[in-house]
Amino acid sequence: MIRKLKIVPLIALITISLSFTGSEPIKITWEILKDVKFSDKWSDEFQAYYAVPTFGNNIKKYNGKEIQIRGYIIPIDIVEGYYVLSANPYSQCFFCGQAGPESVMEVQMKKEYTDLRIDQIITYQGKLRLNKDDIYQLNYILEDAEIIDR
Repeated sequence: MIRKLKIVPLIALITISLSFTGSEPIKITWEILKDVKFSDKWSDEFQAYYAVPTFGNNIKKYNGKEIQIRGYIIPIDIVEGYYVLSANPYSQCFFCGQAGPESVMEVQMKKEYTDLRIDQIITYQGKLRLNKDDIYQLNYILEDAEIIDR
């Protein structure tokens, strides 16, 4: 009987502490995503060079973590549900000037949203995945993304 009484508070303490760890998403900014360098790599398939990212330690710590980020939505293919979130509005040449691959993020939505319009400012929440190998996807991917605020 004494052993059971000691175990019950321990189990309760573990349960409470687990409920508080990792429950809040980390709010990140586009400035944090600039912690990346690019080098050129030849592709035999495309007969061209493409930029390969080397992610810095500042951004690596967010890989696989639940994050929140705010940006401009750019519907690339609404039939296929392919959307990009950008640090800059499309209407102002989102990839011009200082913008580069670190200023856009592929958004893989958890559910379908049918009312999204170009350059709408949206805050998303989802799991960040850093991509350095798949040239068919962007370097930053937000998986299981949900809209938090518009």
